[in-house]
Amino acid sequence: MENGVAEKQASSYTYWVRESKADAAPPPVPRKLSVEDVSKQQPLSTTLGSVWNQAGTWEEKNLNTWASNRIKELLASIEPLELSNGKASITDVSKCAGDAFLVTVRNKKRVGYTYELTLKFRGELSVRDKKELVKGHIDIAEFSYGELDDLQMEVKVSNENKDLADQDRVQIGKELKLFLPSIREKLFEFEQELKDR
Repeated sequence: MENGVAEKQASSYTYWVRESKADAAPPPVPRKLSVEDVSKQQPLSTTLGSVWNQAGTWEEKNLNTWASNRIKELLASIEPLELSNGKASITDVSKCAGDAFLVTVRNKKRVGYTYELTLKFRGELSVRDKKELVKGHIDIAEFSYGELDDLQMEVKVSNENKDLADQDRVQIGKELKLFLPSIREKLFEFEQELKDR
């Protein structure tokens, strides 16, 4: 019996087993690649997005800082509005809250945003044959990419103008809605710049 066990052990399968570690190749030593090494290995990419995302599967880039600054800059450049009873201008963008992003999906670029705005205005208007310095703000509720044709705004005259009657405030609000085409034009400009990024 002992002879059969010894014979069985001698014939067992040991094809890749090494007898000693001296025969084994040393493990590879990591080294930092130079810019030249990387450029030799990778052909120029025709994909969008990052180098690591060669397949262009999914990549999202946050553009909030750029978008908020650009919207404020564009809206601050709106020309003063000449009205039948005076003149008004946008003095500040006091609220510019939202998100803007660029997404690469299946090697196609898509952009989007959602924002809310509050713009301060100031004007010298003739109300009942008396010049009034009128202040207030324009609220633009949430709007998104591709929805600028439906843009709505609400004008609120400041409580500093205590001597204005409610009907005067309503009339001023209607007049200042003439800012809407200029605001829409600047936001269309922003959308185009976002698409071109």
